[in-house]
Amino acid sequence: MTDTTVPAAARAGQAAQLAEAFEAVRARTRRLVEGLSAEDLAAQSMPDASPGKWHLAHTTWFFEVMLLGPHAGLEPLRPEWLRLFNSYYEALGARHPRPERGLLTRPGLDELLSYRATVEARVRRFLDGAPSPAALAVLELGLQHEQQHQELLVTDLKHLFSRNPLQPAAWPRAGEAGHRRAERRGSSTGTSPPGWIEFPVEGPVDIGAAAGDGFSFDNERPRHAVWLQPFALADRPVSCGEYLAFVEAGGYAEPHWWQSDGLAAVQAQGWQAPLYWERREDGWWRFTAHGPRPLALDEPVCHLSWYEAEAYARFAGARLPAEAEWEAVAALRAWPGRRADDGCLEPAAMDGASPAGAVWEWTASAYAPYPGFRPLPGAAGEYNGKFMSGQMVLRGGSCATPPGHARRSYRNFFPPPARWQFSGLRLARDLA
Repeated sequence: MTDTTVPAAARAGQAAQLAEAFEAVRARTRRLVEGLSAEDLAAQSMPDASPGKWHLAHTTWFFEVMLLGPHAGLEPLRPEWLRLFNSYYEALGARHPRPERGLLTRPGLDELLSYRATVEARVRRFLDGAPSPAALAVLELGLQHEQQHQELLVTDLKHLFSRNPLQPAAWPRAGEAGHRRAERRGSSTGTSPPGWIEFPVEGPVDIGAAAGDGFSFDNERPRHAVWLQPFALADRPVSCGEYLAFVEAGGYAEPHWWQSDGLAAVQAQGWQAPLYWERREDGWWRFTAHGPRPLALDEPVCHLSWYEAEAYARFAGARLPAEAEWEAVAALRAWPGRRADDGCLEPAAMDGASPAGAVWEWTASAYAPYPGFRPLPGAAGEYNGKFMSGQMVLRGGSCATPPGHARRSYRNFFPPPARWQFSGLRLARDLA
């Protein structure tokens, strides 16, 4: 049945735009795995990460199960694969255990690439047939979903390669300028002190995605007012050099700076520095997506848990911002910040003020529903809402975030101990 609530010309224009976006998003995923072997894409380094080939399959499964089945009436190509590549959608049937995704040696990589190509051809044919607005909305959700998995592909493979004693580069860079010695420029921490963006007026601010803003996930809505007290937000993230001062001051051994659960994690996991940092005879090094390199003090610190970010903020005599504070300032600043360019999947050195986009920035806010939140109907309602417990909000995007994916209202979320994402922090403080 034709949907008459949206003019046919408008539907055709939207379909054409999404068809172009579909090609671009799918092509970028393929580029990210170029040069990687079947072995590289089959292994799983920890329960929270997934093999590369699982990401390739799951993002295809999404279009097959969420779009082509309900809206095109197409049967799945391989019904026996459905449980293998379902992530957490209880309404869509059985699921293979997440910690055991690395055991899925079959189907092989070539089979999965063929599966991707066939589903892509089906989506193209479907888009030629004047799909309904509801179908186009699912297609757009699927594209945003795949962009999230592009970022996860980078972070998961980086973690996998870090576990190899050879410390290979997932994405080599010939003659990378970043392979420099750790430099102390401007101060003992490699950077000048941050500036502060003041928000001096007490009162309400509106946050969240508004109608007409373009795509947003359900957890970004509805737009609503939040009352803020006067505060200031640093004009850049915390640098590696600044965080190194915390490490060298014995911050990981000083209970005063830590939440109780954070100190327990430090002690149980033996944390002494951010993930991927290593002290060598010639100084500190950091494992990157492009291989190991000396720690650059002027880059944003990343791969911090929320516990580490919160402890450093206390050490620095500041605090983490509330997500409403972060968004209120972001609305006043240039947007977007730096995004992944596929050539450098690591944070770049900072020179003065730095907009969001180098690293995800932990906030002080627990991940909870906005007033009036309504999850999407059907299985898509499991996408965000059911995780609103035991998670903390991050804002801004990172060097691994695909171009055009993040926005001011974007709410990323992870549990407090998570470290393998490109997660850092930006300080906040109260104004008297």
